[in-house]
Amino acid sequence: MPRMLHIAAAQMGPTQRAEPRETTLARMIALLEEAAAKGAQLVVFPELAFTTFFPRWLLSGEEVESYFEPAMPNPQVQPLFDRAKELGVGFYVGYAELTPEGQHFNSAITVGPDGIILGKYRKVHLPGSVEPREGARFQQLEKRYFEYGDLGFPAFRGAESWHRPVMGMLVCNDRRWPEAWRVYGLQDVELMVMGYNSAAYDPNGGSTENESIRTFHSTLAAQANAYMNATWAVSVAKAGNEDGSGLIGGSCIVDPNGVVVAEAKSLADEVVVAEIDLDACRQGKEKMFHFASHRRPEHYRRIVDQVGAQAPA
Repeated sequence: MPRMLHIAAAQMGPTQRAEPRETTLARMIALLEEAAAKGAQLVVFPELAFTTFFPRWLLSGEEVESYFEPAMPNPQVQPLFDRAKELGVGFYVGYAELTPEGQHFNSAITVGPDGIILGKYRKVHLPGSVEPREGARFQQLEKRYFEYGDLGFPAFRGAESWHRPVMGMLVCNDRRWPEAWRVYGLQDVELMVMGYNSAAYDPNGGSTENESIRTFHSTLAAQANAYMNATWAVSVAKAGNEDGSGLIGGSCIVDPNGVVVAEAKSLADEVVVAEIDLDACRQGKEKMFHFASHRRPEHYRRIVDQVGAQAPA
């Protein structure tokens, strides 16, 4: 019998620096309710969904700490958890995490329809710099505000009502690294969920990237890695113009063949829903297992060993 799951990508439009947190939370609850009305059992929100993308500014003191969540849930976000539980809907959400030990991470959790947290992930691949780049119009200071994730890439089981899929989580830049996907792939992942706040320009100051090519690369990363690891992938943006800084959209749901089955059409709050068959992963995984028996890692060699080597005749 097919293992069917209704899933939603809850893309969010921009969240301005001056926007009250209560307003942002109300938007998220509205997206959750719309997704549930369309039959979604699992809703995927973006990276840092509760706030603006604050690492674009040089901040200090209380303002920095105001963007972090000291617990999950906490009184400021509890209404989202409560409404999701009332609706019987689970969700993935990205947020800035402050641990009891005072550590700061760019994190995400997946919550089951009963309100129980099923898994936590901390972003590993932090882009940007610690110090601001002198003279740059845009900054990317994630390395200043976050520590590198220390939880690895642990797969986990989804809820019983979702047919207990093997799930994995990533955050933004992580989705561009095939190693992250492969670690999950080796754990037989069936459903990858991830949120992002990706700039519509080169955040490191280059001039060769624009919104179009960065959106293309975002979708390409989801498609290629979904195919190579025979998994469903849900990739969800916070998009639009935040205080003069553009964020790409391109939220999408991708099948295990790398085909985009549903995608956002705007840079605003938008719900994209698809019914997915988790057993669609089987063909690719069975083929991958067959191919794995023919792998020859002893011939892979380190890249450095190949430098200057003569090409085989």
